[in-house]
Amino acid sequence: MNSEAGDASEGSAAETESGLPLEPYYVETGDPWPPPGDFPYTRGSRPEGYRSRLWTMRQYAGFGSAEQTNERFHYLLRAGQTGLSVAFDLPTQMGYDSDDPMARGEVGKVGVAIDSLDDMELLTRGIPQDRVTTSMTINAPASVLLLLYELAAERKGIPAALLGGTVQNDILKEYAARGTYIYPPRPSMRLVTDTFAYCAEHLPRWNTISISGYHMREAGATAPQEIAFTISNGIAYVQAAVDAGLAIDDFAPRLSFFFNVSNDFFEEVAKFRAARAIWAEVMRDRFGARNPRSQVLRFHAQTSGATLTAQQPLNNVVRVALQALAAVSGGTQSLHTNSYDEALALPSQQAAEIALRTQQIVGLESGAANVADPMGGSYLVESLTHRLIEESNALMRRVDELGGAVAAIEAGFYQREIQDSAYRHQQLVESGARVIVGVNRFTETSQPEVETLRIGAELEDEQVRRLSRLRAERSHGDVDRALDALRRGAEGDANLLPLLRDALAARATVGEVCGALRSVFGVYRPSVAV
Repeated sequence: MNSEAGDASEGSAAETESGLPLEPYYVETGDPWPPPGDFPYTRGSRPEGYRSRLWTMRQYAGFGSAEQTNERFHYLLRAGQTGLSVAFDLPTQMGYDSDDPMARGEVGKVGVAIDSLDDMELLTRGIPQDRVTTSMTINAPASVLLLLYELAAERKGIPAALLGGTVQNDILKEYAARGTYIYPPRPSMRLVTDTFAYCAEHLPRWNTISISGYHMREAGATAPQEIAFTISNGIAYVQAAVDAGLAIDDFAPRLSFFFNVSNDFFEEVAKFRAARAIWAEVMRDRFGARNPRSQVLRFHAQTSGATLTAQQPLNNVVRVALQALAAVSGGTQSLHTNSYDEALALPSQQAAEIALRTQQIVGLESGAANVADPMGGSYLVESLTHRLIEESNALMRRVDELGGAVAAIEAGFYQREIQDSAYRHQQLVESGARVIVGVNRFTETSQPEVETLRIGAELEDEQVRRLSRLRAERSHGDVDRALDALRRGAEGDANLLPLLRDALAARATVGEVCGALRSVFGVYRPSVAV
């Protein structure tokens, strides 16, 4: 076999711990794929890999009040985190205010409670929004939280054009796997494409969607299902944007993806390679995208929460490290590593620090970041890459036959496929055929009990009091007029984000603007249980 060293114009020199020089990438004679940085980008989106810069270390954080989460953000930035990632509580994700009866007992429990612009200003206090990129895991009310973030920056004198980050904004996977939807699919898709158009004009550095396979994998999807359903959803978003009159190369470079990293190291590396190849061909051949940035699948990865065990939780440190190495070997642009205590509670500060240090060790000590596509050429990984492409494409054809992602979800196809896979996995675990260390084998342990973070009921009381003060101090006439304008806009076909922005700037709450849209769009009632 004859191998050749790749020549990348960017990136510093690298060598092994013993001083052996390393090239940016390596190719073999007869390699089935072009080198990293070349279409279809199977081997990576950039020829230099991580040499010019490491991936963004973006630890997902959010709990309790805006002040508490702001303190955690500042701690993580001091510890070396390079981007923020916001977790919102369930009421915020579902478009309810903290004083709504539907929110009772859930305020601040699985993320931060954000009810208004006041809360967003507290959340971002002292954060240089023009220099730190922020990812927000929010879907049904994604446009609302993005506008609050923009307004908070504006109050600091930071122009929207300087804001960088990502809003998840992926509503289709909510119907298929996660369940935090509000409106029916078709008006929800309108909000997604309205966000594309608004950001193209006002927030050019913002990634307008993070098309997510993560939650489908967490619900039980296999690797081929994760690829196929995620990319099928991506096709639906692109088609909706094109149908709304947007030019493909105007918005496609700002699309991003979000994938799970599970325990099967080699399959996970191959999964990321396969997904890049499929997306590049979809964008070029199906949609006619000509800008290479429109063809490259850029993705954030998160280690798998579903693989974390409440039993022997310190074992999770090892699981997360292996998953992080798989994500880096597969070429992720951004990574969150889970904390070892997340199967028990929200991450403690110590556990969050270890999770961040895991990324730093992989990036700076392991050598994995020195060469693009370090697993390329492995007989196993190459074979798995081709098999995943074949199986994913076959599933995507079935989605197309059903009329596309929206129709397939409405028919319950995604849900049934994922439920069947989850059931097979659980059977294997219960029979012992699939080993979970510390759960169904090697259960004796001397690990100490883990201290966990708890959110008290007093936080909800304080959040409700703050919301009451807001309602008393603001101009009710301004809020009412803005909400009336929003309802009228929802009945038409104009872009809704300027109307949402006006209402939020008048200090309308998240629950009030989402309620105004509910009154027009209605609420989604699934025919298939998620």
